[in-house]
Amino acid sequence: MKNFLFKTTIIASLFVLLISCNGEKKEAVAESPAIAVKVSGVSENSNSDFVSASGKIEAENSADLSTRMMGYVTKVYVQIGQQVKAGQLLVSINNSDLLAKKAQVDASILQATAGYNNAKKDYDRFVALFKQQSASQKELDDMTARYEMAKAGLEGAKQMRNEVMAQFNYSNITAPFSGVVTNTFVKEGDMANPGMPLVSVEGASKLQVTAMVSEGDITSIKKGMPVTVLVKSSNEKLTGKVSEVSVSAKNTGGQYLVKINLDKTDSAVLSGMFVNVQFPVENKSAATLNTMVLVPESALVRQGQLTGIYTVGNENVALLRWLRTGKTFGDKVEVLSGLSADENYIISAEGKLFNGAKVSIQ
Repeated sequence: MKNFLFKTTIIASLFVLLISCNGEKKEAVAESPAIAVKVSGVSENSNSDFVSASGKIEAENSADLSTRMMGYVTKVYVQIGQQVKAGQLLVSINNSDLLAKKAQVDASILQATAGYNNAKKDYDRFVALFKQQSASQKELDDMTARYEMAKAGLEGAKQMRNEVMAQFNYSNITAPFSGVVTNTFVKEGDMANPGMPLVSVEGASKLQVTAMVSEGDITSIKKGMPVTVLVKSSNEKLTGKVSEVSVSAKNTGGQYLVKINLDKTDSAVLSGMFVNVQFPVENKSAATLNTMVLVPESALVRQGQLTGIYTVGNENVALLRWLRTGKTFGDKVEVLSGLSADENYIISAEGKLFNGAKVSIQ
């Protein structure tokens, strides 16, 4: 009985303590000065007659260089980031066997040339004798056949030499165009195999954007259409024109590939950067535009994978509302759910906001 009374007394004390703590916390929040905030109604996309798609900047010319012969890599002449010119030697592969074949072919050409010259002299001699009726038709035919065989043998030897010389192009890997080395996959002493990439080169002069567009927007995009490209890492705005529009999404998971050629710019834009492409659309329905809810990117609160926004509740307190967002349109983000068009939200505050914080609307 004493233990029961003791436990009951402890629980009652904790309950009183908890109530007092909550009261003190509420009193502290109530006594804290109100945070000055600016409130705005939800922005609707009544004038944003464009659709948006994510993409990536790529070099218009890019190649992964490989060989079709097997051999040890004897020298890698370039490094990542190095500028190269068209025809510049990048990688060399051991070609001792090709040198031996070339020597054999050169010897065959010498032998075939000597046989051809001898056969041609005999042929010319028998042609003159036949005209003088000093040689028979049979003798002339035999000599003609011998001459043609020698001629064909020489031509065959020369073509063998061309084949060997073509193999040397695969032992000395050169740049197909001027650009920048983006990656090297081998080092000296490695075994190069047919089809294995050795060096990657990208042309630095022309850049393009590849973007994936949904099936609901692809019919509005035309070749030659001017577009605006927003670089996500630097918030820079670039311009370009649509150069290619895919008409099939068979191998792209329901998304349509669109390529944009970027206009020349002085901005520090690199291949591989992610961008947001804005396509101007003329036939987008007014109903779709008027029902699209947009809020500024700066007003959003991100916690891990969650995205929210502060609204103003009763008695002027800040309430964090979690949202489901959609596409990005410049500096605004589409709200799919969590916020209706007739609700206000906080766009900026002069202090740190938290759930339940008192605010004063400016």
